[in-house]
Amino acid sequence: IPLGFCLELKEEITRILTANNPHAPQNIVRFSFKERSFKPISVVDQMTVHFVLESTLLHQDSDEARRLRIKEGLSEGKHIPTFQEPKLTNQFNFSERERHCQTEPPPRSSFSATANQVLDIIYDALLEELQKQEQNKEKQKATTQKKEDEKSKKKIMLLRRSDDITKVRSNFKYFEDASDEFREQEEPSKSLSVTALCWNDKYNDIFAVGMGSYDFSKQGSGMLIIYSLKNSAFPEYYYSTTSGILCLDIHKQHSYLVAVGFYDGCVAVYNLKRERAEPVYKSNANTGKHTDPVWQVRWQNDDMDNNRNFYSVSSDGRVVSWTLVKNELVFTDIITLTVWHFLYTACGTSLDFHKHIEYLFLVGTEEGKIHKCSKTYSSQFLDTYDAHSMPVDAVKWNHFHPKVFISCSSDWTVKIWDHTVSTPMFTFDLSSAVADVAWSPYSSTVFAAVTTDGRVHVFDLSVNKYEAICKQPVVAKKKTKLTHIEFNPLHPIIIVGDDRGYVTSLKLSPNLRKKPKGKKGQELPKGPEVEVAKMEKLLSLLREPEHITF
Repeated sequence: IPLGFCLELKEEITRILTANNPHAPQNIVRFSFKERSFKPISVVDQMTVHFVLESTLLHQDSDEARRLRIKEGLSEGKHIPTFQEPKLTNQFNFSERERHCQTEPPPRSSFSATANQVLDIIYDALLEELQKQEQNKEKQKATTQKKEDEKSKKKIMLLRRSDDITKVRSNFKYFEDASDEFREQEEPSKSLSVTALCWNDKYNDIFAVGMGSYDFSKQGSGMLIIYSLKNSAFPEYYYSTTSGILCLDIHKQHSYLVAVGFYDGCVAVYNLKRERAEPVYKSNANTGKHTDPVWQVRWQNDDMDNNRNFYSVSSDGRVVSWTLVKNELVFTDIITLTVWHFLYTACGTSLDFHKHIEYLFLVGTEEGKIHKCSKTYSSQFLDTYDAHSMPVDAVKWNHFHPKVFISCSSDWTVKIWDHTVSTPMFTFDLSSAVADVAWSPYSSTVFAAVTTDGRVHVFDLSVNKYEAICKQPVVAKKKTKLTHIEFNPLHPIIIVGDDRGYVTSLKLSPNLRKKPKGKKGQELPKGPEVEVAKMEKLLSLLREPEHITF
């Protein structure tokens, strides 16, 4: 035999057997509903079943056992034959073991002695030792019993306390203490106010909430929260911001884009389709950010190159157009707000674009002026209205009538204007600072306003031209101030925000949305033309006198 072949025969080959199945797949993935993505599974089942035998046992008195007896022709007394394993006899012979394993017993011897005093002492000492051991055992048993009793008592006390707590919780909503009104309420240092509200036009149950602070001495972080009316307990989306949010707007067509204005002068765009917490676009000092807080942002139609764009107004007096180009925001200054023939810059506080004329927009200022501007004229205003004696908190065009807009201010007034006339058509004094006002989307004569005394005022000029048809307090605490209000674009629902960070949704009762009744057999006309005519009828009554104050 060749030498090489002999060496191969003597070579040792080591093989290790493991419990892993070589045919088991190693690339299984499962969808994680928590993280909303597919995740690989690290643990794979390595067990392989080669043989399975299933059997059943039937109770002899059951119906199935009786049917089986009838089928096999057995009587009721006979038992169903079962398979019995033959008994295997033990192959070990114990007799042979006894023969071969026999041992001799140990040797025995007798012992006798005389008891003396020394043995008595030893015997007594042994008895005392035995008694001490028995006493120690009894003490140990007693201590363990005491510990168990104490544990059981503690459990009973905890159960009693938990029962008391549940009773207090269940009865807490019925408990009222008159002294609570005189106690100082401890507010958390990180409490935020509702600084912006906006409905989603595509999905009518979803709205966005901007959180920040109007106390400019205590500025900090903010939040952008997306809520749905279907789930008021948990938000759909949540984004933390380094600066407080003062305004926001949801795109009309692309409802996943949210434009946001911050207290530090930045503007940003969030994409709700992406999971990242940072905005997809954000301005900075190199890209023309505002130097003062941004008070209003408004989306506009796409430009000639189909780029999305929005406008912003700030306390620095600039109205800026922002265009979303690839991965950056490109800014264009539209107009700079000035006062007294360009002597100093005015502070912009509110902004709104005309519903039908794309280039026309209104800007409210901190000095109480309202400027009518155009995108095409950046050097001058089309018109200026001496609107209020304090900052203009909101200015909004009517959804139906092309000439009418509304404004509100901290001077307690809400005014309705015809932009072709320099004086207001209606003036309403609400006896408290007005934080926000909004037109209803279903009627040209209905609007609502919120005041800092915690009330919502709903007006319908076609029903009552002199006062509100509803004044509703909506806050639980007296010192809470309402900050914003918005009408749902489809349903008779309004949402109201306050300075404690709460958003309250309210449904308008049927008497607040009454429609004029027609004669029997006649159908009332519907559509925007009817709403325009309804507002025009009111304006025609007021165009001859200068204006009416209520």
